[in-house]
Amino acid sequence: MAVNHKEGACACGKVRYELHGSPMIVHACHCTACRHMGGGPFAVNICSEADNVVVTSGELRTIMLNSGESGQPCETWFCGDCGTALWSRYHVSPANCRYVRASTLNDPASVTPDVHIWTQSKMPWLELPGDVPSFAQFYDPKTIWTPENLERLRRNKEE
Repeated sequence: MAVNHKEGACACGKVRYELHGSPMIVHACHCTACRHMGGGPFAVNICSEADNVVVTSGELRTIMLNSGESGQPCETWFCGDCGTALWSRYHVSPANCRYVRASTLNDPASVTPDVHIWTQSKMPWLELPGDVPSFAQFYDPKTIWTPENLERLRRNKEE
């Protein structure tokens, strides 16, 4: 799924951002932390290099949480006024990536998940699409990611 330039905002509109470049991967995450934070059955998270996420207005705050079932640290950026979670950094990942909440994009329908993760925690009434890979927990990126995006991940680890 190619993304060249997207824009998004928090619910109150005070924090606005741009997302540059194409995503490395788009996860539909069914972990309990994503469900709690987003108030829905799962979150769609766009993985990109941190430098590709640019705040254009407003002030962000951060909070350090534990990431769902993995229990690993997760830093989340949100609007200090309305509390909308905009993106996270999962510290279990060795790269400096941001996982942007697709629901905060001006056009969230323009993003389609490449993979469903942590489906062991998904709502039992939710049927997953048969043509999208899904994993009970996480997966080995070498099995899903394109060679180009694996190289982007490797370069991002070195920076």
